[in-house]
Amino acid sequence: MSKRLPTLILALALAALAVGCGSSDSGSGGGGKTEAAAPAGESEPVVLDSGGDEFNPSRVYAETIDGVVSIRSIFGDPESDPSSAAAAEGSGFVFNDHGDIVTNAHVISDGLGEDRKPASRVYVEFTSGDVLDGKVVGLDPFADVALVSVDPGEVDLKPLELADSRRVVVGEPIAVIGSPFGEDRTLTTGIVSQTGRSVRSLTDFMIEDAIQTDASINPGNSGGPMLNSDGKVIGISQQMKSGSGSSDGVGFGVPANSIKRSAEMLRRDGSVKYAYIGVSTQPLYPQLAEKLGIDAEQGAIVASVVKGGPADEAGIRDSEREIYFQGSRYDVGGDVIVAVNGEKIEHAEDLGRMIGALEPGETAEVEVIRDGDRKTVEVELGNRPTALSAG
Repeated sequence: MSKRLPTLILALALAALAVGCGSSDSGSGGGGKTEAAAPAGESEPVVLDSGGDEFNPSRVYAETIDGVVSIRSIFGDPESDPSSAAAAEGSGFVFNDHGDIVTNAHVISDGLGEDRKPASRVYVEFTSGDVLDGKVVGLDPFADVALVSVDPGEVDLKPLELADSRRVVVGEPIAVIGSPFGEDRTLTTGIVSQTGRSVRSLTDFMIEDAIQTDASINPGNSGGPMLNSDGKVIGISQQMKSGSGSSDGVGFGVPANSIKRSAEMLRRDGSVKYAYIGVSTQPLYPQLAEKLGIDAEQGAIVASVVKGGPADEAGIRDSEREIYFQGSRYDVGGDVIVAVNGEKIEHAEDLGRMIGALEPGETAEVEVIRDGDRKTVEVELGNRPTALSAG
């Protein structure tokens, strides 16, 4: 009997605009929606957070809901060519008083790699019922973050504050607000199931330090805020892992610190740049290190090096052979990266995080173990492409 494998699903609701096709639109736009009653702000707390503070979902919701928006993106021209037009629904939040709105890049764009293009039109709906035209400021496909701007003079903006996502801990209670299946202003709650996850972006690279939660995330939640007990944004809903096509209690969010960096680059330049080293790696752990005779317990085994990329130019060596150990295949015989700029690699995702925190053009001091010896290799980092084949 075959097993059905779980799939990763971007938490985005799609609605066809072709004549005669169904739509997940529940009356969005034009203020025709039924207003959800605001909960009482002083209901009993349900749990304590890691700092011992009360976590009151009703209070968090009441204090932040006016900063949450629903987003509808139109692709193509539904008036002149309805058969090829489509719409996408997602969520977002007010980033500042200037009219900037944060959401996921996949909510307001379509296409692959360098060919990803913004939607023809974007509409942003507020809790007041106002629906404003949005202008796409820019996309960050590496973090799956986008910035959309509206006229700040047309609506009373209620920006939400970003938390420091480095301080997020496993077990911390959170509230998630969004528009699953077009049902706007929906609250779900849960805990932080894990931090430091690596999840797929809209490129060949991973989003590092993603937040995993058991709070219900479904299509339409994309871009909506994940909030801590203080009502601060620790991340935005990005994707779910599902074996059924709907929430199975394994959802992921882009961390707040990545959102902050993306938004700042997009506001300044309208685009983003990330550093690039040009290697693919596999994790080194104590038992594997003992098997290979490597004098390190953690590190990143260099499985392959992108030809002509920064690591290749610096002389970093890739694997020579493959072995099978403890049920997995490893590409070994090349360099093992154990530190970058003096910071040790302790987890599989550390290398991507360390390089991603640097700038293109910077020189990174990469410590490697090669043939039993430790060496420092200086690598001038490049500008990250959306596809590894472009390296």
